[in-house]
Amino acid sequence: MKTTEETRIIPLIPQTESVNDEQQQKLADETWRKSIPAQVFLNYFFAINYHIQENDDLLGGLQHVPFLRSHQADLGEADIAAITKLLHTCWSTEYALRATAELGDENFLRNALHWTFPQAYHAVLSGLQAFLYTTGVRSNNSQLIRREVGRLVVKNAYPRPVSFYAAGSYGDFSIHRLPLAGYKAGLHIASKEIDAQAQIGQMLRTTRKMKAQWTRQQVQANPNTAIRSQKTGKPLDKWTAAHWQQITWRLGYTTIFDLLGRLRISQTSREIERYVEADIDFRLFHSSLLNIVSYLNGVHETYVAKAMGLERYRQLVEELPTHLQAGFVQERLRSRVEPVLAPQAPQADSQTLRMAA
Repeated sequence: MKTTEETRIIPLIPQTESVNDEQQQKLADETWRKSIPAQVFLNYFFAINYHIQENDDLLGGLQHVPFLRSHQADLGEADIAAITKLLHTCWSTEYALRATAELGDENFLRNALHWTFPQAYHAVLSGLQAFLYTTGVRSNNSQLIRREVGRLVVKNAYPRPVSFYAAGSYGDFSIHRLPLAGYKAGLHIASKEIDAQAQIGQMLRTTRKMKAQWTRQQVQANPNTAIRSQKTGKPLDKWTAAHWQQITWRLGYTTIFDLLGRLRISQTSREIERYVEADIDFRLFHSSLLNIVSYLNGVHETYVAKAMGLERYRQLVEELPTHLQAGFVQERLRSRVEPVLAPQAPQADSQTLRMAA
């Protein structure tokens, strides 16, 4: 049959271009699929920062926290030296975290996750240890620190934006101080408080689930603690809700500090490579982490200043190493610590002045 001009089909797009477009779309879909875990992780920390910013009113009302008002400690010079050492570690680590943002572009920040993840965690940990030191907890034991800070969060020692926590046994977790945490979390960056709380709630649940599973492994691997079958005497492979309840006391409370603990990823870990290779906003990730670190360090610095006395704390800040002088530490002292511990008397209004006259 002879093909006429009218019956011949001429594609509007050349076949090679169509194939290339299809391949590019498949590649883009695959990149997005691989980026989902990293995007979810970014969503979590952006949500925490969003929640802090939305609810922050001078540290979320830290000056009204009864625990702060009653906080005091009998500190000798040796104690002041130990606290100063912890704070210097905290501030130098935060300094390095801040320097990363100043030095690099998006690609640099992508590869910097190898050290910014642990830097963010350890910057907060050292500040937390300085605070705990003033409460009488003077240990490097991570489990002890985690238990004590969980107890402080539940006792309302922290301001509202970071006082949330999860409790309960595996399969029956409860979220506290996040009234919107029960909503389904999406894959998008939070743009409303409901989004932020839903994503924080999801992170609390998944983090507590991971902790519960890890605890079960530790319990069952130990012949002295393993839960055994009444029939065979062997450690049980399958647990009921009653078995999970038996280890709930070992979990403590799951707080923002447990969420930050998920940043402790080794440089050689395959897990971090998933984040490095992902297609996400690394600058936003870094800024979210930095804001969370700065907020929590500001809380801990206020407690330390209250314990040692504001004037002594001011002296400590004045004697900082060169790389820390005239920087973020002094700015937090001015904008965060002093307004809480030494608030200025409000100026009298014009009507009061006229009445006095």
